[in-house]
Amino acid sequence: MSLSLNDTIYETFRQCLQQLSPEPDPELSSIVYSSTFNATSYTTVLQSNIRNLRFNTPSTPKPAVIITPTKESHVQAAVICAKKLGIQILTRSGGHDYNGRSYVSHEKTFILLDMYNLHHVTVDITTETAVVQTGAQLGELYYRIWEKSKKHGFPAGVCPTVGVGGHISGGGYGTMIRKYGLSVDHVIDARIVDAIGRILDRKSMGEDLFWAIRGGGGASFGVILSYTVKIVPVPEINTVFRITKTVDQNAVDLVHKLQSNAPTMDRDLFIRVLILPETVNNRVTVQASFIAHFLGGSDRLLKIMNKTFPELGLKKEDCVEVSWVGSVFFWTNLDHNSPAEVLLDRHSDTFNFLIRKSDYIQTPVSKSGWAAIFNKLAELGKCGFNLNPYGGIMDEIPADATPCPHRSGNVFKIQYLMNWSEDDPRLEEKYVGQIRSLFEFMTKYVSKNPRCAYLNYRDLDIGVRVGSGVSGFNSGKVYGEKYFKGNFQRLVKVKTAVDPDNFFRTEQSIPTLTGIQKAEPVLFSRI
Repeated sequence: MSLSLNDTIYETFRQCLQQLSPEPDPELSSIVYSSTFNATSYTTVLQSNIRNLRFNTPSTPKPAVIITPTKESHVQAAVICAKKLGIQILTRSGGHDYNGRSYVSHEKTFILLDMYNLHHVTVDITTETAVVQTGAQLGELYYRIWEKSKKHGFPAGVCPTVGVGGHISGGGYGTMIRKYGLSVDHVIDARIVDAIGRILDRKSMGEDLFWAIRGGGGASFGVILSYTVKIVPVPEINTVFRITKTVDQNAVDLVHKLQSNAPTMDRDLFIRVLILPETVNNRVTVQASFIAHFLGGSDRLLKIMNKTFPELGLKKEDCVEVSWVGSVFFWTNLDHNSPAEVLLDRHSDTFNFLIRKSDYIQTPVSKSGWAAIFNKLAELGKCGFNLNPYGGIMDEIPADATPCPHRSGNVFKIQYLMNWSEDDPRLEEKYVGQIRSLFEFMTKYVSKNPRCAYLNYRDLDIGVRVGSGVSGFNSGKVYGEKYFKGNFQRLVKVKTAVDPDNFFRTEQSIPTLTGIQKAEPVLFSRI
């Protein structure tokens, strides 16, 4: 019986991996999967970390091979073998990427490198550092910090099942952004496998590449093995609250007021506004939920709120005092008294069909503008968005400190939201159309020239890379300047220097330009 193309790739890839091992590696047979030779395990591994059900359908393109390395040499071998075979390799850490680009490709044939097994976390309270492998999830990092100290945390996302690799390499932010900035602002070292199979740390990779993988998207430059990060002090008592107001309860006025005060509020305070339409008594209205995390006790928070945002009417009984880990649970819509071990549950979230987009508000929106936005949400009936306040330390960090340029001058970052639960192409077309309509409506209220976007909310609607060389650069520039603004050109130079063959590529990866000398390839015997 003749083998299919994918079967041939599987056999050739597996043999290449064995050849690169210094001695026979029995583990390889249990970490390489194909849809033919171990179909059940292949399907389980593939689907285990897909968070967006839009990319978990029979028609979704599937990888020819999946490899789940358990040691760094497996990653080296996977990169070298995929490059030898001339096949695209995608790297997945957590699977939360909204457009599935870590495990779905427009190319006909590709290999999935799933970092799931590389999830070790080491925390050193004395030096206030942590080394975290990129297959770990944020919850695992938070738990290991909590194990060692109740007075430390890390400024990153509020969802514990987000993969560390993608989150940090794309910027990373959470409720401590106004106090401590982005996750990448706390990375002090990294280990990466480059396009020719070398394992490099900060010293050996050089400062240009180290700069690029702290917010430029690590998957454009190599496979990130681990990050070394500085953890930060947090108080033993934190305070959270959630207050929801309808349009009839002056929600529009409250959002307008918060917009004026948010950038200069105490940097220990983060107030997200979740704005969603709700149907009550057959009437669509729009609600605004003010959700807060404060690094401190409720008494100090009340003093701050009474001075800077009294219109919200925050009362003592609205406040819940929690540990820092308890604040994570609160933001994940779990009981804030949950045992910390819940953070180790790598499948604790629920899955939906979804689409996300992003924007930045830089010029304050008028009250009539907010009223128009609320009316548009009511008209559409299902989609909504989060407003995430900036200011604080973000106003003090230069735009080129990391590839993430969206620092000072931003009032809110917008995350557009649309979820649905039914697998129906007609509903998908309807709901995707709604959020695109909202996105278009918001044009006059958001950043311009370019209209900026956040890398970790990957959005293929804003442009995709077409071709290579000049065409790849020109098409990449369309989305690249929206994600990176003036930092895009520097990222292209780094990419061209470290991966001139554009081996690490997706529809929205950093493109290359020709004319840069290639590095020497790694010999197989060096693994």
